[in-house]
Amino acid sequence: MQGKFIVLDGPDGCGKTTQVQLLSQWLRRQGVETVSFREPGGTVIGEKIRQILLNPEHITMNTATEVLLYMSARAQVWVEKISPALEANKCVLLDRWLSSTCAYQGYAGGFGIDNVIRITEGSLARIWPDLTIIMDVDMETSTKRMKRQPDRMEKKGSYYHNKVRQGFIELARRPNFELIDGSGDIQQVHKRVIQAIERY
Repeated sequence: MQGKFIVLDGPDGCGKTTQVQLLSQWLRRQGVETVSFREPGGTVIGEKIRQILLNPEHITMNTATEVLLYMSARAQVWVEKISPALEANKCVLLDRWLSSTCAYQGYAGGFGIDNVIRITEGSLARIWPDLTIIMDVDMETSTKRMKRQPDRMEKKGSYYHNKVRQGFIELARRPNFELIDGSGDIQQVHKRVIQAIERY
């Protein structure tokens, strides 16, 4: 796992942030030097972009603007954090990546997955991780897990978020993707994540 780039992704409320932390701890116990970042974010510039993207006051933001802002944050964290870590042979874990923009803006937002990928190809030296684990949960489960004020993206309604889920399921058919059940308690899901890593 040294020098590998692994992403955990999925709909809001799937538990990926918790699972990134648990996976990071598990890898370190196996002797793998590991770093983890969230997306958008992970850098000073990226965190400021995150604030703009998720601020509920920015209700007029359109899908193309979302795509370009996410891509800007992604380009920054790649240059500043991810690429140097991979060059140092560390295992890099990401909480969200290109797969999120494909599912949210590309599929649910109607921007087009292929259009998202084209913009990414022009922005990054490498676009796909070694493995992307998609954690699938239904709307009822994700809603129960959301115990804070929803951000701008989370407020988009059930129709949008059902399409996001479908977008992730479509993406999971691609090479180097694993679709796992994100329902159940934290340890059950953690076990499925580890099994996906072991299969890889």
